[in-house]
Amino acid sequence: MAGHSKWANIKHRKARQDAKRAKIWTKVIREITVAARLGGGSIEDNPRLRLAVDNALTSNMPRDTIERAIERGAGGGEGATVEEVSYEGYGPGGVAIFVETMTDNRNRTVASIRHLFSKHNGNLGTDGSVAYLFDKRGIIQVEHCDDEDALLEIALDSGAEDVENDDEGATTILTLVEDFTSVINALRDAEIQLTSSEIAMIPNTSVPCDEDTTEKVQTLLEAFEDLDDVQNVYSNGEFTFSPDSS
Repeated sequence: MAGHSKWANIKHRKARQDAKRAKIWTKVIREITVAARLGGGSIEDNPRLRLAVDNALTSNMPRDTIERAIERGAGGGEGATVEEVSYEGYGPGGVAIFVETMTDNRNRTVASIRHLFSKHNGNLGTDGSVAYLFDKRGIIQVEHCDDEDALLEIALDSGAEDVENDDEGATTILTLVEDFTSVINALRDAEIQLTSSEIAMIPNTSVPCDEDTTEKVQTLLEAFEDLDDVQNVYSNGEFTFSPDSS
């Protein structure tokens, strides 16, 4: 439970957050709509929808906006033609990149993805070319808990795969996808406040990157995240940052 959390930088996140709310909301609304279309509009009976709504509330989205997205998805109206498509490839330095999208036009999306790979000295691969380098896991974060032993017991008893603390006292809980909901429910039943929760692609092997390669890969990852169709971007880069780059 000690030391820096090795899961802290699994998913690429940009530091610049100022003008991102509209883009974040667009992605969250798309996820809510698709989740409701695939699993129904009941939050209690649809774990994916529950997670999407939690993320929406975390990003300060108004409840009426959330409800409209649920109604749109469950009703099979706008958004019903959106599909989930993943793209795989390699960036600078041989870093594997896995891009999750939601799109209503595959041709447009794949053209944009291929263009960015090519522009940044990478290449778009075939299905399965890098997916085997990642494991899908649930990641749950708790900012602070007064009783770490109790938190550990609750998490492990409800199916958590791993629990770690970082140097600032935050706790990261790793789960199998099938145990994700049960762990979240157990924590909520114990009135433990969650900072975030998500299903993510965790690399099972990493590629060390020097500062130059780190900068190039980070630029590519940010370019992917700026695409409207992109929901999540993952890589297996082990990045190196200069002390003055934070």
